[in-house]
Amino acid sequence: MEELNKRAVPVFRADPAEFPLELSVAASFDGVTWSGTLRNDRRSLDLAAVRSVYYRRPTRPRFPAGMSAPARRIAEREARLGFGGLLAALPCRWLPPPGRAADAEYKPLQMRVAAECGLTVPRTLITNDPAAARAFAGEVAGPVVYKPFGPVRGVVDGESMAVYANVVDPAALDDPAIATTAHLFQAAVVKAYECRLTVVAGRVFAAEIHAGSDAARVDWRRDYDSLSYKICDPPPAVTRSVLAMLDALGLPYGAFDFVITPAGEWVMLEVNPSGQYAFVEQATGLPVTAAIADYLEGAT
Repeated sequence: MEELNKRAVPVFRADPAEFPLELSVAASFDGVTWSGTLRNDRRSLDLAAVRSVYYRRPTRPRFPAGMSAPARRIAEREARLGFGGLLAALPCRWLPPPGRAADAEYKPLQMRVAAECGLTVPRTLITNDPAAARAFAGEVAGPVVYKPFGPVRGVVDGESMAVYANVVDPAALDDPAIATTAHLFQAAVVKAYECRLTVVAGRVFAAEIHAGSDAARVDWRRDYDSLSYKICDPPPAVTRSVLAMLDALGLPYGAFDFVITPAGEWVMLEVNPSGQYAFVEQATGLPVTAAIADYLEGAT
């Protein structure tokens, strides 16, 4: 917002959760294009003037407190298909495109496309069978890591909780709870350091992440205070592969996590189609915000 304001680029900011109680829409189709307005208590937006949408962490629409559960389910579906569908119909650029971003969040799809584009990915098992998990751990002949398929955060007994990547205790592979849902197990990769590589419309920004604690060496998100950063240049082959991967996924933006082994091999862990970048920008000065503003403004 600050960067776009400095450029005198007009911005309309809203959360879909404001619809329908605090955000109203009136749009019509003339046989060629959609036109109309979005309006909240602060300002209104001419839909025909929209040239780009920055789409990050929208929340679900809110409805009147007295609405019955069946009516709420219907209203939420209609809001998604009507209000959400209207936004999707706008002929503008998105960062990221919601449908493409949703597809790209599937870890199995990421891994397949990454391998097809020339990236190295850890050996991986997806299972709900404890016997298969035990067999995989035996075949790997080294530490195995468990990680959730997506962010797992919540509040338990009044305390904020999160699930990060963890080295698996072999005894835990006998846990019958493995059978209750899909689990992702990977061969642990020996780390010299890690890299957050952010791509914005073909521009690559990479920073080494060095962990300063045991917890951060397993998953650096566990201990941000122990981290140090250094701008780096990825190998040309890695750069070509990440650009090819985003092109294959139809994404203008991606936040990649890599492990770099002591031998210098780059191993891709995942790509987030709307991943955070500010913590790296603040530590290194890499101009990711400016690159995103360039894309939204239409300069790239």
